[in-house]
Amino acid sequence: MILIDDAGSGSLIGGTIIGVMRYETREFYYDIIPLKYYSSEFFNKKLYLDYVIEIVKTLFLKLHVTPNEKILVCRGYMFDNLRKWISENNYKYINTKIEEPLQSKIESAFEDYAINLGFPERFISYTKYPFHFHRILSWVYADYNERVKLCKTGWKSFRKYGYLPIKTRFDKIKKSSYICLKCNKRIENNSYVKILEFTSNKPQKIYLHDEC
Repeated sequence: MILIDDAGSGSLIGGTIIGVMRYETREFYYDIIPLKYYSSEFFNKKLYLDYVIEIVKTLFLKLHVTPNEKILVCRGYMFDNLRKWISENNYKYINTKIEEPLQSKIESAFEDYAINLGFPERFISYTKYPFHFHRILSWVYADYNERVKLCKTGWKSFRKYGYLPIKTRFDKIKKSSYICLKCNKRIENNSYVKILEFTSNKPQKIYLHDEC
């Protein structure tokens, strides 16, 4: 039995991972839809849906998938074009919610990918919803010129929240429990800090070292 799922399609940063697993052997392969398909130039054309097909074709070859095998496909929109391709090529599939053992594998793959992009590992380890849009948005604004390059800029939500006015001020904090969102190092007690303020879904403050 073959399982197909995605991870990262709802994350503001990075492309989307498409993964395929053979259930019986736990063989698992994945590839990534490049971020350029989420740019304003490509996103509205939904070319990323066609790229899913190209990924799955390659992964099917690696797993030696045959038309008589049962295939479980995540029922999300990411696989709309793939389902047509599967039917046209005489594979048998079922739309369903994909759970274990693929779910953990593909989510872990996306977490590793996000960390390689520079996203703080502590967000993933200690935060319930590390890839929540507004949480990532604050991380992006902490080093906007560099991190905006990692964003799905074609998203409607990015067009709404990705170009907000930022107020910058400096202050000194006596007791600090903050981590600088730019360099990812602790802000010590009695430190001068740079504070970035903006309003997205609610007023937000970002604390940075004063020289970051």
